Amino acid sequence: MRWVGRLFNTRDTLVRLTLLDLAGVGYLVFCTQAGRTPTVTQWILAVGAFAAALLLHRRPVANMVVQAALLAAAIALLDDIMINQVGASWALIEITIGAYRARTIGLAAGLLAVVDLTNTIGAPADRVAAGVVGLALEVGIPLLLGLVIRANWNLARQAQERAVAEQRQHESESRAARADERSAIARELHDVVAHHVASMVLRVGVARHVLTDLDPRVGEVFDDVHGTGTAALAELRRLVAVLRDPDGVRGDAALTAIEPSALPAAIGAAIDRARQAGITVEADLDPAIGSLDAVRGMAVLRLTQEALTNVAKHAGTSAVAHLVVAVRDGVVHWEVADTGRGGAPTGVPTGGGLLAGVPTGGGLLAGVPSGGGHGITGMRERVEVLGGRLEAGPSGTGWRVRTALPAVVAASDRAPVRSVPGERGAPADSPAPEPV
Repeated sequence: MRWVGRLFNTRDTLVRLTLLDLAGVGYLVFCTQAGRTPTVTQWILAVGAFAAALLLHRRPVANMVVQAALLAAAIALLDDIMINQVGASWALIEITIGAYRARTIGLAAGLLAVVDLTNTIGAPADRVAAGVVGLALEVGIPLLLGLVIRANWNLARQAQERAVAEQRQHESESRAARADERSAIARELHDVVAHHVASMVLRVGVARHVLTDLDPRVGEVFDDVHGTGTAALAELRRLVAVLRDPDGVRGDAALTAIEPSALPAAIGAAIDRARQAGITVEADLDPAIGSLDAVRGMAVLRLTQEALTNVAKHAGTSAVAHLVVAVRDGVVHWEVADTGRGGAPTGVPTGGGLLAGVPTGGGLLAGVPSGGGHGITGMRERVEVLGGRLEAGPSGTGWRVRTALPAVVAASDRAPVRSVPGERGAPADSPAPEPV
């Protein structure tokens, strides 16, 4: 029924009047009184009514005047005035539904009533009475129909305006809720996380100056922890600034992008840090990564950092990790695989604490305590945003994580994400704890 509603839309006036004219032609050809052929005068007045309706479809008042004049002529010259009566009545409908003022509608209805009553001048009283009653069909019904259509239009427009207003209010409330959530997260990061990280950096700095006679390897560890903590504090400050004022820091771009030319060096720094932790990293980096866009470049960097950190933490100090980053046909193919044969990582207690009683050898995810972190989840979410799919699972004696980031991704073209295991040995479709 939607097309019926559109038929009475102000924008479809020409279509509506064209259908009316075609109905009039059909009446003249097939439905004239007593089977008589329409006269030349009847055709002239009918064609005039048809032409006026089409030419003046955007000027209902002028069309009403012309149709009323043609009706007056038909009353004086013809016995069958059906075509001109319908034309004048429809002109009244167009004026009524056209949102004209009440005075204009009243004058148009009065003009049509006067023209109709001219047919009863000098007629017997019963014919005059029939003419007055006939005004209900020729004037009253068109007027009522036009008012009903106009009222329905107004109700539909008001409903649409209310829907738009409610949508805007919902969006405003959602923005306010997100702002509150960002503020709460920013407070927690600043008051809790940043405080503890700053405390650790301070303590390491004090230890570096107090303990002067240290093994050089221990000094390197102190320097690395101090540098890592300082960098973490800088990242936390940037994150807190974005959470508190997203617009003031160019949205989330400061946290989701990296200069393309800086990507190879950043990946190299991540590899060096993993090697300092004791693992062997074999890197196969495509020179084309220096031309990646900022967002995918940041994704490659974060995935590499997370994966190598997991190798260092869970596969052991003697593990061998193989990193591959290749760009083929604009698609970034990224993979990190480890042998899973290393010993316990240096500095990770095995006799107590989090890893007490848990085997620490065996690759990326081996030895994760119950209720592990969200490393794989975060990696998967980062990949999904870019339209890719993260795959993680056993590979030989070790573990492998890989993905392919499409060159250009439309929201409607993103591939569905396959469920991946979160722990070695776990089925691919079952949830499991994931590393931090």
